[in-house]
Amino acid sequence: MARFDKLEVLKKMGEAPIVPVYYNKDAQTACEIVKACYDGGIRAFEFTNRGDFAHEVFAEVVKFAAKECPEMAVGVGSVVEAATAALYIQLGACFVVGPLFNPGVAKTCNRRGVPYTPGCGSVSEVGFAQEVGCDLCKVFPGDVLGPKFVKGLLAPMPWSKLMVTGGVEPTEENLTVWFKAGVYCVGMGAKLFPKGATPAEISAKCAEALSIAKNVKK
Repeated sequence: MARFDKLEVLKKMGEAPIVPVYYNKDAQTACEIVKACYDGGIRAFEFTNRGDFAHEVFAEVVKFAAKECPEMAVGVGSVVEAATAALYIQLGACFVVGPLFNPGVAKTCNRRGVPYTPGCGSVSEVGFAQEVGCDLCKVFPGDVLGPKFVKGLLAPMPWSKLMVTGGVEPTEENLTVWFKAGVYCVGMGAKLFPKGATPAEISAKCAEALSIAKNVKK
């Protein structure tokens, strides 16, 4: 079961509005990255379903986080069908993220009270996702759609909570543009984890990015 309910997860994403997006086939390495992010203030972590036996690594990460990162909500990303969502929910996923919108995934997540954040590339997709209970929708790919899409969508649909992934960087200039456009939170991958970076350096980068994001959201 998820360690945090839907409201708790969404609150964590809003208060610490950067969600690392990460995958590694080695469980120990993945756990080290999760801890580094947690030490930097991150409270929601997306482990992507992108490799063979990724669910086995995910299970280890969830167990590790429960002990070493007690306030971290660990979720799964790159989910495109309901069966995969069910598998990861059974392993303790606190939220489910996908690159596309699948109503079947929404139904599975709703049944278990787990937030589903689908990837949406149009205003209509966001609307359809909201109709089936998706409180937070992912603007994807962000580098294609851009901040103007976010601002334009929120004008007629101000109740929308949007997370953007793709085209997000841990810099003041980039984060300022996205959060001023109105995003609720952002997902960030490789830019948070430079090749060769130590856990301490990753923690520092997370803390710096969170500080920028929180200041802009005020």
